[in-house]
Parts: sequence; C-alpha cells; structure tokens
Amino acid sequence: MVITERLKKKMRVLEIPIWGGYLRSQWEAHFAAHLSEQDKENIFLNGDGGYLWHLFSYRRTDCLEKEEAVQAFMHESKGPCFLFYQHSDYALRLEHAANLTIDDVNNQSDIYIVSADFSWTLVITHEKDWLGPYFSRIPL
Repeated sequence: MVITERLKKKMRVLEIPIWGGYLRSQWEAHFAAHLSEQDKENIFLNGDGGYLWHLFSYRRTDCLEKEEAVQAFMHESKGPCFLFYQHSDYALRLEHAANLTIDDVNNQSDIYIVSADFSWTLVITHEKDWLGPYFSRIPL
C-alpha cells in the first residue's frame, strides 16, 4: 500500500495484514464498552453498513471533531500506535510515531489510528466534508 511506503520514510512500520478484525474488536472493547449490544445495534456500530466511528457521529461518547480533533492529535504524545481500516484486515503497527501527522493519513478514509494501549484514537471517515475527523481519549 502507498501509505506504508510513505510512513516507512518517517518511522518504523510493521505490516500486520490480518490484524484488522482483532484491532476493530479491541477498539470497540475500549471505546464502546459503555454501550449495550442494543445501543450498538441502534447506531449501526457493527455489521453490514456499520462503522465503529458511529460511536462519535451518534454522540454516544465524548470526542473532539474537525479542527479540534486534528489539533489534539497533533499535540498528542505518540509512541507506538496501530493503524487499521473499517473494511479491511490490513493493519500497521507504527513504532515511534511522534512524527506522524494528519497529512500522512488525510487521503485515507475509514481509517483508525489508536495508541498501542488504546488510550486515545483518531478516526478519519469517508464523510470528510461532513463527519469527522474525530479524536477521543479514554477517561482515566
């Protein structure tokens, strides 16, 4: 993938091509743990036509949006991160991601960047002019 080559110029990148499903389930377990299965169904979090980022667009948890989300991401201390997609099992582990910028991923859609400890996430949707990007932290 083109993004992999671009990121490899800035940081160590480990391709983990079958981890997408696992990372999506971990993301849901960390960021949507407060929702019941019925709530998840009501906002189309999973399944056909579902998106994990509906957690934010349906206002089911606190997040920053648009420019505020970008600024929070840029100011976040970034160590190891995962990068994965909504509709693909392709994923990356980014080591020493301090140099990761929004410009590195802005041409992607339905992409999730999450810290290795799942304490924060940045999501860029396919609805770029309408919904997102979103940034959220797990309350400590």
